[in-house]
Amino acid sequence: MAIDLVEKFLPYVDEQFSTESKKSLLTNTDFSWNGAHTIKVYKITTAAMNDYDRGGAKSATQWSRYGAVADLDATTEEFTLTRDRSFTFAIDKLDTDETAQQLAAASALARQNREVCIPEIDGHTFGVMCANAGNKPAAKALTATNIYTEILAASEALDNAEAPEAGRVLVVTPTVYALMKKCKDIVMETDVGNDLRLKGVIATLDGMNVQKIPANRLPAGFGFMVCHPVATVAPVKLEDFTIHQNPPGISGSLVEGRVCYDAFVLDNKAKAIYYQAQPTEG
Repeated sequence: MAIDLVEKFLPYVDEQFSTESKKSLLTNTDFSWNGAHTIKVYKITTAAMNDYDRGGAKSATQWSRYGAVADLDATTEEFTLTRDRSFTFAIDKLDTDETAQQLAAASALARQNREVCIPEIDGHTFGVMCANAGNKPAAKALTATNIYTEILAASEALDNAEAPEAGRVLVVTPTVYALMKKCKDIVMETDVGNDLRLKGVIATLDGMNVQKIPANRLPAGFGFMVCHPVATVAPVKLEDFTIHQNPPGISGSLVEGRVCYDAFVLDNKAKAIYYQAQPTEG
């Protein structure tokens, strides 16, 4: 006796795990690229302090009681957007109909943004920050024994650079966060608001937000980073996503997207980033 068992199809898509962007706490958008592809900002020097000369003696180098007159330098640093990225895909009209509307243009576009665009932008930004950090000690293996000592060294470096204290963020991978949990000297405050949790903040330590970021969005050998958002400008100049219905040559939807973005670390604020790498295998 033959029996054909029932097969049931559920209108459900097995989505990949993905998270929202994590860079907003670490960067700023203080500069505008509207109407330009490159911007320049000034760096102005200062004058040294002198001993005031009450006697008013004149010499070849000093013509006033305030000391020798110094000239201030006004140089510029240039920021040119280098990341102009795009994607496109088509969805046939019958494919949408015969997959119970699961293969649809709008949901596919949201998935593309969530699983491809955001991780790429985050990864580029974090790579720029690590490469241009003003404090970059030699790579070393992090353990549950030394992790807190190394974090304290990072805080000390930012303190000595006179970086702002409020707003600092400690960035760690899930693996390094596990080391922190095992360290008997670390006491973290885990009462964090939901708005910060959505950005990856899971605790606070010594006044810093602790942000856990997936390792696949960070450079190889990433240990941890202590930074302040004042140091990094991360513009997204253009986000253009379009769904064309029945364009010439396609019966269905044509989805196109373009994102122009970049990240820059300011020369005079690079010391507000401390990047500790770990040795990489091979």
